Amino acid sequence: MRVYLNGRIVPASEATVPLTERGLLFGDGIYEVTRAAGGEFIELSRHVTRLMRNLRELQIRVPEERITELVDASRTLIQENAPEGDALVYWQVTRGAAPRVHHFPPPQTLPTIFANVTSVALPHAMRTRGAVAITVPDIRWARCDIKTVNLLPNVLAKQRAVEAGADEAIFVRDGAVIEGASSNIFAAIDGELRTHPASPYMLGGITRDVVLELAHEARLTVREVPILLDELYRAREAFFTSTFNDVMPIVRIDGRAIGDGQPGPTTRQLYAAFAEHIGAVPAARAAGAARPELARK
Repeated sequence: MRVYLNGRIVPASEATVPLTERGLLFGDGIYEVTRAAGGEFIELSRHVTRLMRNLRELQIRVPEERITELVDASRTLIQENAPEGDALVYWQVTRGAAPRVHHFPPPQTLPTIFANVTSVALPHAMRTRGAVAITVPDIRWARCDIKTVNLLPNVLAKQRAVEAGADEAIFVRDGAVIEGASSNIFAAIDGELRTHPASPYMLGGITRDVVLELAHEARLTVREVPILLDELYRAREAFFTSTFNDVMPIVRIDGRAIGDGQPGPTTRQLYAAFAEHIGAVPAARAAGAARPELARK
């Protein structure tokens, strides 16, 4: 496998950074994950926009031409590593290598820019059976809207899910469902589709945004409001969204069945609409456009 690092595409074994790299020492950087299918990016412009926004939030200055170069290099890596199937494209930008001090290094310090592309098999088997989730206390910092490489709470939460035989961990803060360890959470409750509103306590997912648009186009009743944990337990349906999972039904949370314990019609409808939106027409047909039970506007 080859990767992109600081202007060059090289074998992964040759891609190295200094031990003074601030991403390594401080987690002083951001990352972005997008997907490609059949050699083409999915929602590229939205991912680039989020990347640029996060760089501004951390005051990491990267010339626009470096971002263009990153995207172009990623296209090359897609063709080399996964020209036909599905692939995840990972970007990481840190403040660069400099002597270890807590404040920012000198302005001339060059950022470290990295990309790799890996071929993936999408989790269609999980989509058929439905995912299992657990809830965990949200102990993260108050700027989860920035997609930083500081992911230790997410790692610990995901490990708890693995140890519990679950597929995802759901963060709960002050009794309200915020998001998953690597996803956004939706639930069908009292005839409407709900998800936590955008805030500094959660990452605004690209797939989340697309699904919200598709739900509005389908004239579903949608509200971006906090979901209380007891409301989540009694939801008719629940699902999570992410770049890798698209729209993934949740059938059990903390050992409790959600609805009838099967992927629900609204979830299937939104997955079919999303699959069609990104050009995965066979997947959309296979999922079917089940009639939703939510009220329409």
